[in-house]
Order: sequence, then C-alpha cells, then structure tokens
Amino acid sequence: MTKFDILNALLHFLFFFMGAGIGSFLNVVIYRMPRGMSVNEPRRSFCPSCKNQIPMWLNIPIVSWIMLRGKCAKCGCSISPRYLGVELLTGLLFYGIFWKLGGDWATFKEWGPHMLCLWLFTSLLVAGSFIDIEHYILPPEITFGGTAAGLICATLVPSLMGEESHIQGGLISAASGAVGLGGLWLVVQLGKLAFGRVKRAFEKPTPWSITQPNDEEPPVVALGDETMSWADIYSRASDRMIITAATARVNDHSFENVTAEIWLEKVKVRSASGSLEEFPIENVTTLDGTMINVVIPREAMGLGDVMLLMMIGTFTGWKCVLFTILAASLLGTLIAGVSRLFGRSEWGQKIPFGPYLAAGALIWVFYGQEILHWYLGLMNPGLRS
Repeated sequence: MTKFDILNALLHFLFFFMGAGIGSFLNVVIYRMPRGMSVNEPRRSFCPSCKNQIPMWLNIPIVSWIMLRGKCAKCGCSISPRYLGVELLTGLLFYGIFWKLGGDWATFKEWGPHMLCLWLFTSLLVAGSFIDIEHYILPPEITFGGTAAGLICATLVPSLMGEESHIQGGLISAASGAVGLGGLWLVVQLGKLAFGRVKRAFEKPTPWSITQPNDEEPPVVALGDETMSWADIYSRASDRMIITAATARVNDHSFENVTAEIWLEKVKVRSASGSLEEFPIENVTTLDGTMINVVIPREAMGLGDVMLLMMIGTFTGWKCVLFTILAASLLGTLIAGVSRLFGRSEWGQKIPFGPYLAAGALIWVFYGQEILHWYLGLMNPGLRS
C-alpha cells in the first residue's frame, strides 16, 4: 500500500469524524439559539439538567454519549439521543459529500472549496431542522445568515451553480434565491394538502372550552386534556376551528348536537336542521361544551420556511428549489400516510414543513442529477444514454 493509498484511507475517517465534531457544535446551536443564549458563552457544553460544564475528555463526539449510556457523568440525568443523532447524521453527511465528489485526495484538491460550501450548507440544514422540530421556528440567523453565506459561496465557488464565472455564479445564486421566495404560493398550497388541518376524534363526548385568564393574556383553548394558546391556532382571519359538539354553551345559550365554528372574530353555531346562530367573539364571555371531534386549523408553512427555501436556492440553484418543493410535499404526504396507517397520525402532525424542505434539498445534493435524468428519460426516452 502506497502513502497515497494510506492518505486516502485516512481521509475517509477524518471527514466523518470532522463532521461529527461539527455536529457536536450544532447541538450547542440547536439547544442555545432558540433560547436566546450565546453559542460562545459559556464556551464549554453543559448538562441541560444540572448545568455542569462538560470537560473535554467527556465531550468526544459520538463516543462519549455511547460510553456514558446517554447520561450526565455528574448528575446521572438522561441526555437526549438527539445529541448522538445530530453528531452521527452530520458525520455521515460530511462523509457522504466527500464520497459523492470522488472520495480521494485528488478530487479533494480539485473540489475542496465546493465541498466546504456543501458542508456549510448541510450544517445549516441540520441545525435548522432540529430547531424547527423542537420549537417550530427557523431562526433568521440560520435562514437569512445562510442566504448571505450562499450568495458568497456561489460567487467565490461558481461550480455550485454549474458555472465557471464568479459573476455568473453570484447572479444565478441570487436569482435562485428569488425563485425560492417566489415559490411561496406553491409551497403553501401543496403544504396545506398535507399539513393544513389537524383532525381529532373522541370515543365519547369530551369537554372543551375557551377561556381568557385576564385582559392582558390571549384566550386558552382546552380540548380534553390538551391546552393551547389562541395564537397557536389562529394566524389569519380565515382560520376556523370546527367542533362537532354534543353540547355547546355560548354565554346563556345552550345547544345540543350542533357544529360550532370558532373563527378569529366570531362564533357560529349550526344545528343539524341547518339553522345558524352567530356571535361576535368580543361579546362572548362563556364558551364551552362537550365534543365528538374537532378540526384544528394549522399553518402549513411559516415565513421561516420561505426563508429556508430562499437559502436553499442560493446554495444549490433554481432547479433544486423546484425539486425541493415537490420532494418535500411528497415526503410530507408519505409520512402522514404511513403515520395514519399505523394509527399514529400525531407522528406526522408533529413534524413541521422545514425538515421536509431540508430533506428534499439533501436528496438533490446527493441524487438530484440522477433523478432529473431518470425523469427526463421517462418523458423522452431518446434522452437516455
């Protein structure tokens, strides 16, 4: 075995563990950023339970979590498997990009800057996805900051856009980001098909109520054992929650076997015979009853998802934007369908749209050209080589 072969073998291990190390830092970002904490202070990672700072020899990516069996060495409290998962996933993605671009020292010398940009891109996707899953937000530091990084990367490394000119690379990157923003309407419409409503049914009449603790706080919606804020349900005037109610009470009016529609500004109560009574929401002081099922409005996509799609475009180009929209919608529909098949529909409901967009973009990075060639071959068999 030559020195060159040994170097190539070492690179495979190096880039995986380098990715795992970046994943360890991403865990810091995922925990601290949505909580408004600095990612630099304190400099060391700490146990989420006892806040004890973790020494370097107990903070080795992947290895430490396995050796400590997912527990803090000081207090013994469990540390989320997410820490291991992020490190492992990032390591695999870093290695996968190295392998995709050739997997040896010669191609690394040629594609090194391109590879570094894709590593940065995947790191942003991993951090954003796990924050979105846990907190249902995509921080602007990731989406706007990532967009700026994508524009810089595409200008300095135009091969990201399939170009040789730095100017053309930057211009196509900016245009692709604009395509991501322009895809808002399509993403919203497709996302709504998979995520636009949450339906819940109950075996027996279950209590529901909407109350307001005080004038300074928003109303609280109680659906059986679950409570949620008014703001968690309503974001537009067209949003409405539909309750199939065994009983309903609006102020001093009592109803049986009706459909109650709670809008942002009004309450409609419709009987089986079709008669309708409407109450302005500002005049409602009592609103409760028992229900058979409920349909809760859910925003399929927020502004953060649009910004994420813009960031994806600046790193990977307009073709990836279009592919990502379609792939994310298909993935979301598939996950929702499988969840329902196994009687676990809440699994699909708990995943926001951002991680599906990230997954679609990663599929493009690894297999986009092959999928595109296959699809064009289906449309025109003569294009197949």
